[in-house]
Amino acid sequence: MNLIGGIRIKVIFFDTETTGLNFLSCQIIELAMVTVNEGKIIEEYDKFIKYDGNLPQKITEITGITNKKLREEGVYEQIVARDLKERLTGNTLMIAHNAQFDLSFIYYLLKRHYPQEADDIVENIGWIDTYTVLRDRKDYPHKLIDAVEHYKLEKVNFHRAIDDTKALFEVTKALKNERNDLAEYVNVFGYNPKWGLKGKIFPFIEYKPQYYHNKGLLPQEEILPRK
Repeated sequence: MNLIGGIRIKVIFFDTETTGLNFLSCQIIELAMVTVNEGKIIEEYDKFIKYDGNLPQKITEITGITNKKLREEGVYEQIVARDLKERLTGNTLMIAHNAQFDLSFIYYLLKRHYPQEADDIVENIGWIDTYTVLRDRKDYPHKLIDAVEHYKLEKVNFHRAIDDTKALFEVTKALKNERNDLAEYVNVFGYNPKWGLKGKIFPFIEYKPQYYHNKGLLPQEEILPRK
């Protein structure tokens, strides 16, 4: 997938499942990544992460992830931190749906194991939030499942990170085919000013207020990243 002019880049679609919403007190329990080079999937990565506590029942109900699964199939967090560090290299573009949430969790995971390097790791690559893009393309609602239905894509088992990640890859291809302007959204995250910004505020991300609208596909001159 070539998103930025003629620059050859590695694209990683990713998603996390977590123990809760607070990026400071909660942790990632599943990380999935699909790495794409020149439009082809070259790696699928899906790891459960061991968790010392007991998962909230609501998280198990939503994701299907159990304490038993994490104990038996999970790896230690430092292994996932190492794997991230190895993959988040120059000319890498990370894509997630509601990327502010996932980026906040990934940053603090890296920070726990690479305190001196975490900031440089996340700052020296590109980030695209397809949630931001979708709000410039269709009316409310804007969840990943809504994008899948809007573009008439095959449904997956949502709320499992690896399945969400594969769906995200297909959604991003649909967004690109609809209008080839995704490069405009690199390191630009929209937020609803009614609720304000959530998560860690990153200096390399440009945060822009983005109001909901019912116009469908916005004209090129009205998209969020406009200067």
